[in-house]
Amino acid sequence: MNRVRYRLVAISVLPFLLALAVDLTAYALLRGRLPDPMAGHFTAGGTADGTQSHTSYLVFVLVVHLGLAALWTIVARTADPVLRGMRWMIGAGYAVAGLVGYLMVAVLLANADAADPARVRMPPWQLTVAAGCGALAAGIGSLLLLTVPLPAPAPSPGPGEAEQLDLAEGEVAGWMRRAPSRVLLLTGLAVVAAGLVLLYAGGWRPALAMLGGGLLCLAFSRPYVTVDRRGLTARPTALPWPRIRVPLSDVDRAVSREVKILAEYGGWGYRMRPGKSGLMLRSGEAIVVRRRGGREFAVTVDDSTTAAALLNTLAHRAAGRR
Repeated sequence: MNRVRYRLVAISVLPFLLALAVDLTAYALLRGRLPDPMAGHFTAGGTADGTQSHTSYLVFVLVVHLGLAALWTIVARTADPVLRGMRWMIGAGYAVAGLVGYLMVAVLLANADAADPARVRMPPWQLTVAAGCGALAAGIGSLLLLTVPLPAPAPSPGPGEAEQLDLAEGEVAGWMRRAPSRVLLLTGLAVVAAGLVLLYAGGWRPALAMLGGGLLCLAFSRPYVTVDRRGLTARPTALPWPRIRVPLSDVDRAVSREVKILAEYGGWGYRMRPGKSGLMLRSGEAIVVRRRGGREFAVTVDDSTTAAALLNTLAHRAAGRR
C-alpha cells in the first residue's frame, strides 16, 4: 500500500511541477521582450485593466503552482485509493494545472514586445485554448493513473453482518460523545480574532459579520452525537438547533469505518454527495448509517463501533415492535 501511495502522490504533484517549469522557461525566454510593469489582469473582453512587476508575476506563479501541488499532495496522501472520487480528484488536478499553466504563458505572450501595458489585449479565445489544454492534461493524468495498481474496493457489509449490543429485554441504553473539529475550532478563533482587530481598526459594522461568522464556527466546532430511543442525533455544541436526526424507523443498518473527508466528501462541515450525506469534522472513524431508502448518513466521531452496535440493536427492537 505504501508503494501505491507514493506513486499516487508523485502522479498528483507531477502536473503542477511541469506547469511551473513551463511557465518559468517561458518567462526566461521572453524576459527581454517584456515591459516592466506588464499587463497582469484582463477584463472578460480581453482588455488589460491591471499591471504587475516581473517579480510579482514570478511570486504568483510559484505560489499558485506550489500551493496547488501541496493541496493535491494532501489529497493523495489521505485519500483511500479505492475511492472513485479520489481518481476524479487527481484528474481534476491535471486539468487545473494545464489550464493555469497555459494562461500564465498566454499572459507573457500577450505582453511580448508591448510598448504600453495598458494597450495589451488577451483575446477571449485564449480561454478556450486554456480549457482545451486542461482537458488534454486531464486525459494524460487518467492514462498515468492506469499505471498504478489500485486495490479493489472492499465489499460493503451485508444486512446480516452489522454488529449489535447484547441488551436484555426491556433494558435501556444510550450513547453520547462529542465530535470535536480542530479545523472549525481554529477557524472560529482566527475569524473572531480578525473581527476584534477589525472592530478596533475599521468600526463595528464591518467587524460584526466577522465576529458572527467566528462565533458560528465555534458553536459547531464540538457537536454532540447521541444514539438513543430516538435514533442517531447530531446537534451543535451550545445550541439546541439545527439538529440532524436519523430515526430508528429509518435505520437499515449501521457500521463503523474509516472516512477520508477530502476524498469522500470534499471538505468539512455538513456535506452532500450522490447517495450519501454526512457531518464531516475530521478524517478518521465514523458511524455510517444505511437508511431504508438506500442513502447513507455518516458522522465522524470516536467510539463509533459502540454507537453503531447500539443503533442496530435499538433499530431491531423498534422494527420488532412495529
